[in-house]
Amino acid sequence: MEKILLNDGNYIPAVGFGVFMIPNDGSTYKAVLEALKAGYRHIDTAAAYFNEEEVGKAVKDSGISRDEIFITSKLWLQDHGLEAARKGIDTSLQKLGTDYIDLYLIHQPYGDVPGAWRALEEAKNSGKLRSIGVSNMTPEIWNKFVPQFDTMPAVNQVECNPYFRQRPLREITDKCGVKLEAWGPLGQGSKKLLAEPVIKEIAARYNKNAGQVILRYEVQDGIIVLPKSTHPERIKSNIDIFDFSLTDEEMDALRALDTGKGTHDPNAEGVGEMLLANYKIHD
Repeated sequence: MEKILLNDGNYIPAVGFGVFMIPNDGSTYKAVLEALKAGYRHIDTAAAYFNEEEVGKAVKDSGISRDEIFITSKLWLQDHGLEAARKGIDTSLQKLGTDYIDLYLIHQPYGDVPGAWRALEEAKNSGKLRSIGVSNMTPEIWNKFVPQFDTMPAVNQVECNPYFRQRPLREITDKCGVKLEAWGPLGQGSKKLLAEPVIKEIAARYNKNAGQVILRYEVQDGIIVLPKSTHPERIKSNIDIFDFSLTDEEMDALRALDTGKGTHDPNAEGVGEMLLANYKIHD
């Protein structure tokens, strides 16, 4: 597994296993164990995924040393502000059953983001969090909040795939030494993306599937990817991308697929209010 150096001196595995929308009915536990067995050492969860406890149990039961597994979780919008964020961080630690989290993110960039960020900085200084970052920040949102931070985020986790390369955002984050993490790196299973002729052609050339080519392209482009699956064979294939490299010409051909548009617009009016009203993680 390749690792990427973050701007705080910590290393993060280039491929993580995402557990968004995997139920907390034993399915997350089973999927995480399968992923760890397949060789993943980076698990990405969140308070709002409601499955931190199953992630923590799977990590504990895997038999793999805790310091070999990179765990990411995220603070939900409901817990923004300094005091609420302090409690949210401690709740994540408790549910995960660990005394530190490798990477903790502000999940949604609305409300009292600066107050929440101060809580993350405190927790990092005390050793509860190793690295801290943000998620779903567009260039506009980044420029609104990050200049108020004392600490530069280590990552910004956003929607990113060959159809939506996030070029304006990367111009900002690259200059700051901030790594981009891709949620939905396979276009959320987009049949159109997986059937793109150029991708199928490259896949045939390397005896790989379309998903492997896409993930290889993204990792080779310096992006941390978080594919998700509950199918053992797909879980295995999504990490089997380190035995080949794409040429410059192939990378350019995949970059040409960019439309500049994603499926989620964090800048849209009322997104924060809608999320806060419809997704409650506690009373």
